[in-house]
Amino acid sequence: MTHPPALKMADAVADLLAAPATAPLSLRTTTAERQQLAYGPLGIALLHIERAARGIGPWQRAHDWLTAATRQPFTSGPDSHPFYGAPALAHTVACAADHLPGTYQRALDTLDAQIASDIRTRLDAAHRRIDAGRLPHLAEFDAIRGLTGYGAYLLRRDPSSADLHAVLGYCVRLTEPLSSGGESLPGWWTASGPSGRLDERFPGGHANSGLAHGISGVLALLALAVRYGAAPAGHHHAMRTILAWLDRWQEKTDLGVAWPYWVTRAELADGHLIPSVPRRPSWCYGTAGLARAQQLAALVLGDSTRQVEAERALVAALTERTQLAATTDNGLCHGFAGLAHIAARTSTDAYPTTAGQLQSTIPALLAAVCPPGTDPANAAAALVRDEEAGPGFLNGAAGIALALLAPATTTPPLSAWDSCLLLA
Repeated sequence: MTHPPALKMADAVADLLAAPATAPLSLRTTTAERQQLAYGPLGIALLHIERAARGIGPWQRAHDWLTAATRQPFTSGPDSHPFYGAPALAHTVACAADHLPGTYQRALDTLDAQIASDIRTRLDAAHRRIDAGRLPHLAEFDAIRGLTGYGAYLLRRDPSSADLHAVLGYCVRLTEPLSSGGESLPGWWTASGPSGRLDERFPGGHANSGLAHGISGVLALLALAVRYGAAPAGHHHAMRTILAWLDRWQEKTDLGVAWPYWVTRAELADGHLIPSVPRRPSWCYGTAGLARAQQLAALVLGDSTRQVEAERALVAALTERTQLAATTDNGLCHGFAGLAHIAARTSTDAYPTTAGQLQSTIPALLAAVCPPGTDPANAAAALVRDEEAGPGFLNGAAGIALALLAPATTTPPLSAWDSCLLLA
């Protein structure tokens, strides 16, 4: 069943962002944020790539945005990461090249060679850190800045590559415990706060649960690797280690279970979470992203009980008023459009009963983005001109328009645009 208002709004966003020369954007998007997948022209290109792959938009629009993004060289090396610089460009270009054989091949070959070199440098540093018994930084392993994000790119480019298997081997090793101050901690425990910097609010650091910056991203990558025939040695044990940790810290809700954004040192010592208000069930942090990661792991482990529990947790997150009330925007990262996309992705792999329940949540999520009676063109214009969210991928108009397509049409993405989110 399609949702015409959401589709019309997505169409209107795409038309407003048809060309860099005419889009109503500030220079920030194409200058200061040029290399950012999250905020810049690359995310807008992804919108047009997916629409062209679906046959509802011209490829020229995607090409024009890629051209606008690449008028100057992209950053590589230690200052780049999966959402910034050459790796972000490579993800976007590869999504187009999948549908245009031979196009962009020379550029991709150059980018892939640089990315491979950067990954090896990062892996060497990570293994030296583990050998020395030091705790990791979030940016070493997370999906946005770290090796999990690089693994997601390699998995869709070449599941048989030696570099991917090296990244997956590192992910397995990351789940081995470390000793800090005489205490055994999970291998992904960081000394910092969630920002990646030392934070007096997190004395002793924390263990991050999220899909974007935490251990659920590693879980999703390992599960997807098994799915695509790239399982590393020790992957079952590694996934079960992560799942046991998440089981330890899950909380009961009115309709199911939820997971915390993180666990602090005080909570670890006490063995209990400090009570908090309900938090939004988003992709980046929260139950929606974690439920999808758990479902993917359950599928490859053959754990039907866990699969159903994960799917029910997502249904609860998308129907409980207390959880939904914490969601206050429409973005892909932590808003209603992102929740609709996750519901659609998860329902594709779900058991029939929970698949139907997940699909039944989608109309209300789409209506939250484009309420009944809203003029889609006006809503699109408001999204594009929203100075805080911007026009880009992670929080802004392009990401919202992308995230609406699969749930509003019941057709999964035809490009791999959301592979960087570790959802498929």
